[in-house]
Amino acid sequence: MSRAAVMLFACGLLSALAGCTGGIRYPSYYVLNVPQGLSPRDPSKPILGSAAVREFSAPRFLKEGSIVYRPAPEQLDYYAYAHWAEDPRRIATEALVRELQERGFFESIDLYDGRQSPDCLITGSLDHLEEFDENSSVSVEVGLSARIINLRSGEVLWQGTSIKTVKVEDRSVSGVVSEMSRGLGSAVSSLADSMQERLSVMTSSSN
Repeated sequence: MSRAAVMLFACGLLSALAGCTGGIRYPSYYVLNVPQGLSPRDPSKPILGSAAVREFSAPRFLKEGSIVYRPAPEQLDYYAYAHWAEDPRRIATEALVRELQERGFFESIDLYDGRQSPDCLITGSLDHLEEFDENSSVSVEVGLSARIINLRSGEVLWQGTSIKTVKVEDRSVSGVVSEMSRGLGSAVSSLADSMQERLSVMTSSSN
């Protein structure tokens, strides 16, 4: 092959590659924006001493980084170009910490970093955070579970689960994420309600 032919072939190859790269689709990244102040606050006297919240766990399908949807109840899939900018487990954990700080029924509460020696440890799991497609209807399901452990005695002081299903009107990915944010805020608030009710009853019965 002559030098001119080689150069012509190379130019053609570069042009073809340039044409291909013009069609590349890049992923979009989304952030959960959990609303605050969903329920009335009663910043009464602390019920318990110090507490720390360990980062939530999650099933494997929620740890892959992509937004999850279910085209059928028995089927699981991922949006190829829609990813979480931040780990949803971290967002859920921080949302619970903020909620409990605002309610004030612990003397102090923060994220668990392994160095503190709190009176209580709160562990939890982000069990569901996915879109559900059913015929022409689209909804999201958010599920959280948690428990409080007295680190001095090893006793489980409280445990609970909260599952919220929210219908999606705006069926864009942004609309789905917005409803996931609302559902997560509602689930966190419900967990805190249950927690506060149980601890108040427990404290009253011990007096």
